[in-house]
This record gives sequence, C-alpha cells and structure tokens, in this order.
Amino acid sequence: MSSSVEFFFDLSSPWTRIAFANLRKAIEGKDITITWRPFLVGGVFNAVNESVYESRKDPDNPKFRLNFVWLKEWARLAGVAMNFPSVHHPVKSVNAMRFCCALEDDQDALVRFSEAAFEAYFGDARNIDDPDVLEEIATACGLDGPALRAAATGEACKQRLRQNTQEAIDRGAFGSPTIFIDRTFMYFGNDQLPLVLQRLDL
Repeated sequence: MSSSVEFFFDLSSPWTRIAFANLRKAIEGKDITITWRPFLVGGVFNAVNESVYESRKDPDNPKFRLNFVWLKEWARLAGVAMNFPSVHHPVKSVNAMRFCCALEDDQDALVRFSEAAFEAYFGDARNIDDPDVLEEIATACGLDGPALRAAATGEACKQRLRQNTQEAIDRGAFGSPTIFIDRTFMYFGNDQLPLVLQRLDL
C-alpha cells in the first residue's frame, strides 16, 4: 500500500529549496504521492524555535559561516542554483506563501509555481515578498498571475496559511521543510531525506 507523504514548506528556506528538488527526483516513477503543504516558517519560529533568530545575530560564528558553504555544496549536488544569501535575505514570505495557499487545491500548479519561485529567489535573487514579482513569476510559468494575486489577498488564503502553520506547529514542526509519512513519522530538513526514503522503502 502506498504511503502518504506531506511536505510542509516555506519558499524562503534554502534547505527547503534543495529538499524540494531532491525529494521529487527520488520519487520519480514511484508509486508515491506527495501533498505539498504551504506554511509560514516565521510563524513556526515565533511559536517554538526562536533560537533561529539568536543564531543570526553572530555572523562570525563558525557554524553559521560554514552553513552557507555546506548549503552551496548541497545545492550543487542537487543541481539547483543557490545565489544565497542575497540582498533580500532574510526575506518575508507571507505574500509568497499566500500565493501558494491559493494554489494548494491544485497541486500540479502549486509545484510549478513553487519551483519557479524558488528559482527566482535562490537563482535570480528576486524579491519574493513583492506581489508584483510574484504575479510575474506566476504568469511566466503559465498561471493566471493577476487572478492568483487577487486570490492570495483574500481572507480565505490568509486563513488557510494560518491554519496550515498552526497545524504544523501542533504536529511538532519546528522548521522548514517538515515531512510527515502516514501522518505519524516526522522528518526535518534536506539531510533527513535518506530517512524519509528508508521509511518509504525506496
């Protein structure tokens, strides 16, 4: 029987950008369906993981500096661009994640938009907090940019983002990406993908 996989993600997270690419490659051609769940990682940090903000206060910390080195090595291994940190870091992702919530019921469109938005932010160093930029990204990947922008500003999308974020917190998430297998087993980050694949028996 096929396992259920949920991938809670925020477009502002570089490790999520890598995991998003790696997991999709790993399950290609397999009988695995992923439900992509947009949430607001800043809301998660504020609720349960404020230490993230403390770690950013000391850019000379060896671990902090090496994380950027390792990040780019992981990105090269995954075959994705990683122009990070850019002038927009740390970017606010509320607008971007509302766009994603507007697409959550159309998973194929959500994946298409998310991949384009990841590339825009981490490849081209564009500001994904800017609704004009988000609309352009949506249009460029074949979606109705103006309609998506209008939907993203509606109360339904705002509420869905709040609900998704709270659900992730309630289920134990503390960052992005958070991956659940069969609603029971939780994994975090790109480096735990081998454990995800092991759980999926791939």
